[in-house]
Amino acid sequence: MTPPPAGCRLYVVRAGALTTVQDAGRPGWAHLGVGRAGFLDAPAARLANRLVGNPPDAAVLETTLTGCAVRPDRPVVAVVGGAGCRVTVDGRPVAWGAPVRVPAGAVLDAGPAAGGLRGYLAFAGGLVPEPVLASRSSDLLSGLGPAPLGEGDVLPLGDPADCGPPPAGPVPWPGAPAELVLPVHPGPRHDWFTDAALRTFLTAAYRVSPHSNRIGLRTEGPALERSRTGELPSEGMVLGAVQVPPDGRPVVFLNDHPTTGGYPVIGVVPERALAAAAQAAPGAPLRFVPA
Repeated sequence: MTPPPAGCRLYVVRAGALTTVQDAGRPGWAHLGVGRAGFLDAPAARLANRLVGNPPDAAVLETTLTGCAVRPDRPVVAVVGGAGCRVTVDGRPVAWGAPVRVPAGAVLDAGPAAGGLRGYLAFAGGLVPEPVLASRSSDLLSGLGPAPLGEGDVLPLGDPADCGPPPAGPVPWPGAPAELVLPVHPGPRHDWFTDAALRTFLTAAYRVSPHSNRIGLRTEGPALERSRTGELPSEGMVLGAVQVPPDGRPVVFLNDHPTTGGYPVIGVVPERALAAAAQAAPGAPLRFVPA
C-alpha cells in the first residue's frame, strides 16, 4: 500500500472479527477468474456514503458482527450504518446512522451488532488505498485488494474538500430481517434434482449457517437429493447462484464467490435480494420462494 500523505491517516485500534475495505467492487473480470467483491449490503454502504457527502461507491469499512474501532489523525465526519450498534467517540455515545464529527486523535468505536450482521463506516473523503483493477475492495477468495484489517494498520483518507454537502435531516435505515426470504429463479441445473428435492427447496425451513462468509451464505436444513450421479465439468458461476454441494445443503454465492464451479446450481437469487442476506445473522430462519 502506498503510504498516505501526512495528516490523512486512519489508524486501526480494534480490528473486530472481520473488517475489510469495500467499494462497488470490480465487475467485468470474471473471464480472468476475478470475482466482483464489493459491498455485501450495497444500499446500506451507499446511504452511509451519501450521509457524509461522498460519491455513493466511495470505499468504506465493512465490519462483521463485532464492529471495529479507528482513530483518524485529522478531524473527519463519519457515519456508522448498516447493522445497528452502539457508537462512541472517545467513550462518549454518539448517534448511529447519522453524521458525527470525530476530532483528530479521537477513537471512533462501532460496537457489536445489535441487529443484523454487517456494519458500514463511511468517512468524508472516503478511504483511498491503492486500487487494484479499478477497485479498492478486499476480495477474500482471490486475495486482491487490501488485506482484512488488523490492529495497528493504517489506511489513507481522501480529501473531504472533494465531498458534496450531506443531506439534511434524519433518513430511514432498513432493519435486519427477522426471517430471510430469498426469491429464486430455477436452473440452470435444477434438472439434476428429484421432484421431491425441488419441492423441498421451495417449501422447507432453513437456517443461516455460522459457516457463512463473504464467499457464500451456507444453510442448515434438509438435504436436497439429486436425480443424477457424477459431477459436472466446471462452469461459470454468477452472483446469487445457489449451488448444492455433496452434503445437499444449498449455498448462496455472495460477492467473493469463485467464478467457476462444478456442483449443480439449482437456482439463482436476483442481485436485488442479496442485501438482506448480508445482514442475516447465523441461526436466522431462511426460506427460498419462487421469484
